[in-house]
Amino acid sequence: MISIIGIGPSPKDITLRALEAIEKSEVVIGYKRYIDSIEDLLKGKEVIKKGMGDEIARVELAIQKSLEGKEVALISSGDPGIFGMANVFFQMAGKYSGIQYEVVPGVTAANYGASLLGAPLHDFAVISLSDILTPLSEIKRKIEHAALGDMVIALYNPLSKTRKKPFRESLKILLKTINPSTPVGIVRSSSQPPEIITTTLEELHEGQIDMSTIIIIGNSTTYIEEGRMITPRGYVVRQPIHSLSREFYEKFLEGEIVEGPNRSCDYYPCHKHPQNCTFCYCPFYPCGDGSTGGRWIKDKGVWSCQDCEWIHQDVTVNCILKKLPEIVEEVDDLKKKKKELLKLRRECIHETITNN
Repeated sequence: MISIIGIGPSPKDITLRALEAIEKSEVVIGYKRYIDSIEDLLKGKEVIKKGMGDEIARVELAIQKSLEGKEVALISSGDPGIFGMANVFFQMAGKYSGIQYEVVPGVTAANYGASLLGAPLHDFAVISLSDILTPLSEIKRKIEHAALGDMVIALYNPLSKTRKKPFRESLKILLKTINPSTPVGIVRSSSQPPEIITTTLEELHEGQIDMSTIIIIGNSTTYIEEGRMITPRGYVVRQPIHSLSREFYEKFLEGEIVEGPNRSCDYYPCHKHPQNCTFCYCPFYPCGDGSTGGRWIKDKGVWSCQDCEWIHQDVTVNCILKKLPEIVEEVDDLKKKKKELLKLRRECIHETITNN
């Protein structure tokens, strides 16, 4: 039996299943640095350490030992199926018959990095920037399409002393495709404890990263709050419709509200001048989503829109008006159809923020 095991990013993050698989093994094979990190688990076992670039040799040796009747552990860091030894194993396993195997998953770098940053992952793509086996044209194509799809992007193997071009080319594509102010999280595991940095795409630079770095690039809804990087999923925060909001939307549905700047209002401008007042009362309130500047007033249970100017921009109003009449046919739909409204909000955030 060959157990293809992911040991996670550090010994503290190894799973119980991985521990059990290592314990039952007689032979342990892996990259020297990974083997050294679990040395205390390997007493009494035959340990074979190989260098970087010897992946095929490791698999062949694991198969040979298994065919001799040994219980073999083939070690990967992180998860063996994400840029790990499982891929190599299955590439070579077809040469042989009668091989028994199991793949033991582990915590991969994207999950580990995300846990230290906050909650940045929603729909996301994991892309390696190593061009040792992958043509640069393929890496660039994947980066572009992930960015166009508004995916959160986790970058593995971003940069080494001799391999800088894939990172530089990828950064150029990202800066052309998505908003330069998009939040970026950086976790450097070359230092202990890991160094954690939050920045923006336009501020991301080579001096912040190395081969032991995971980079997580947010999407159009990702924001940073109190040092935490968050990509909201859009859950509904329910609250009664305020009486002033109800009065406003009764007039809205009758076509009696002022579109554009309402300079006759005693409070104009509420936010930065100029502003579009079509939605004096936000149809999404409370969104509970800080990506456009709103926030909870701590210990009050009140959602504040004071710093959200997104709803008062012309491009935002135009996007919302395309579909809002289909959703809100009566005032109570602001509550009853909140999920549909929040999906409209996300759609308009992507349309208005991504390339601005």
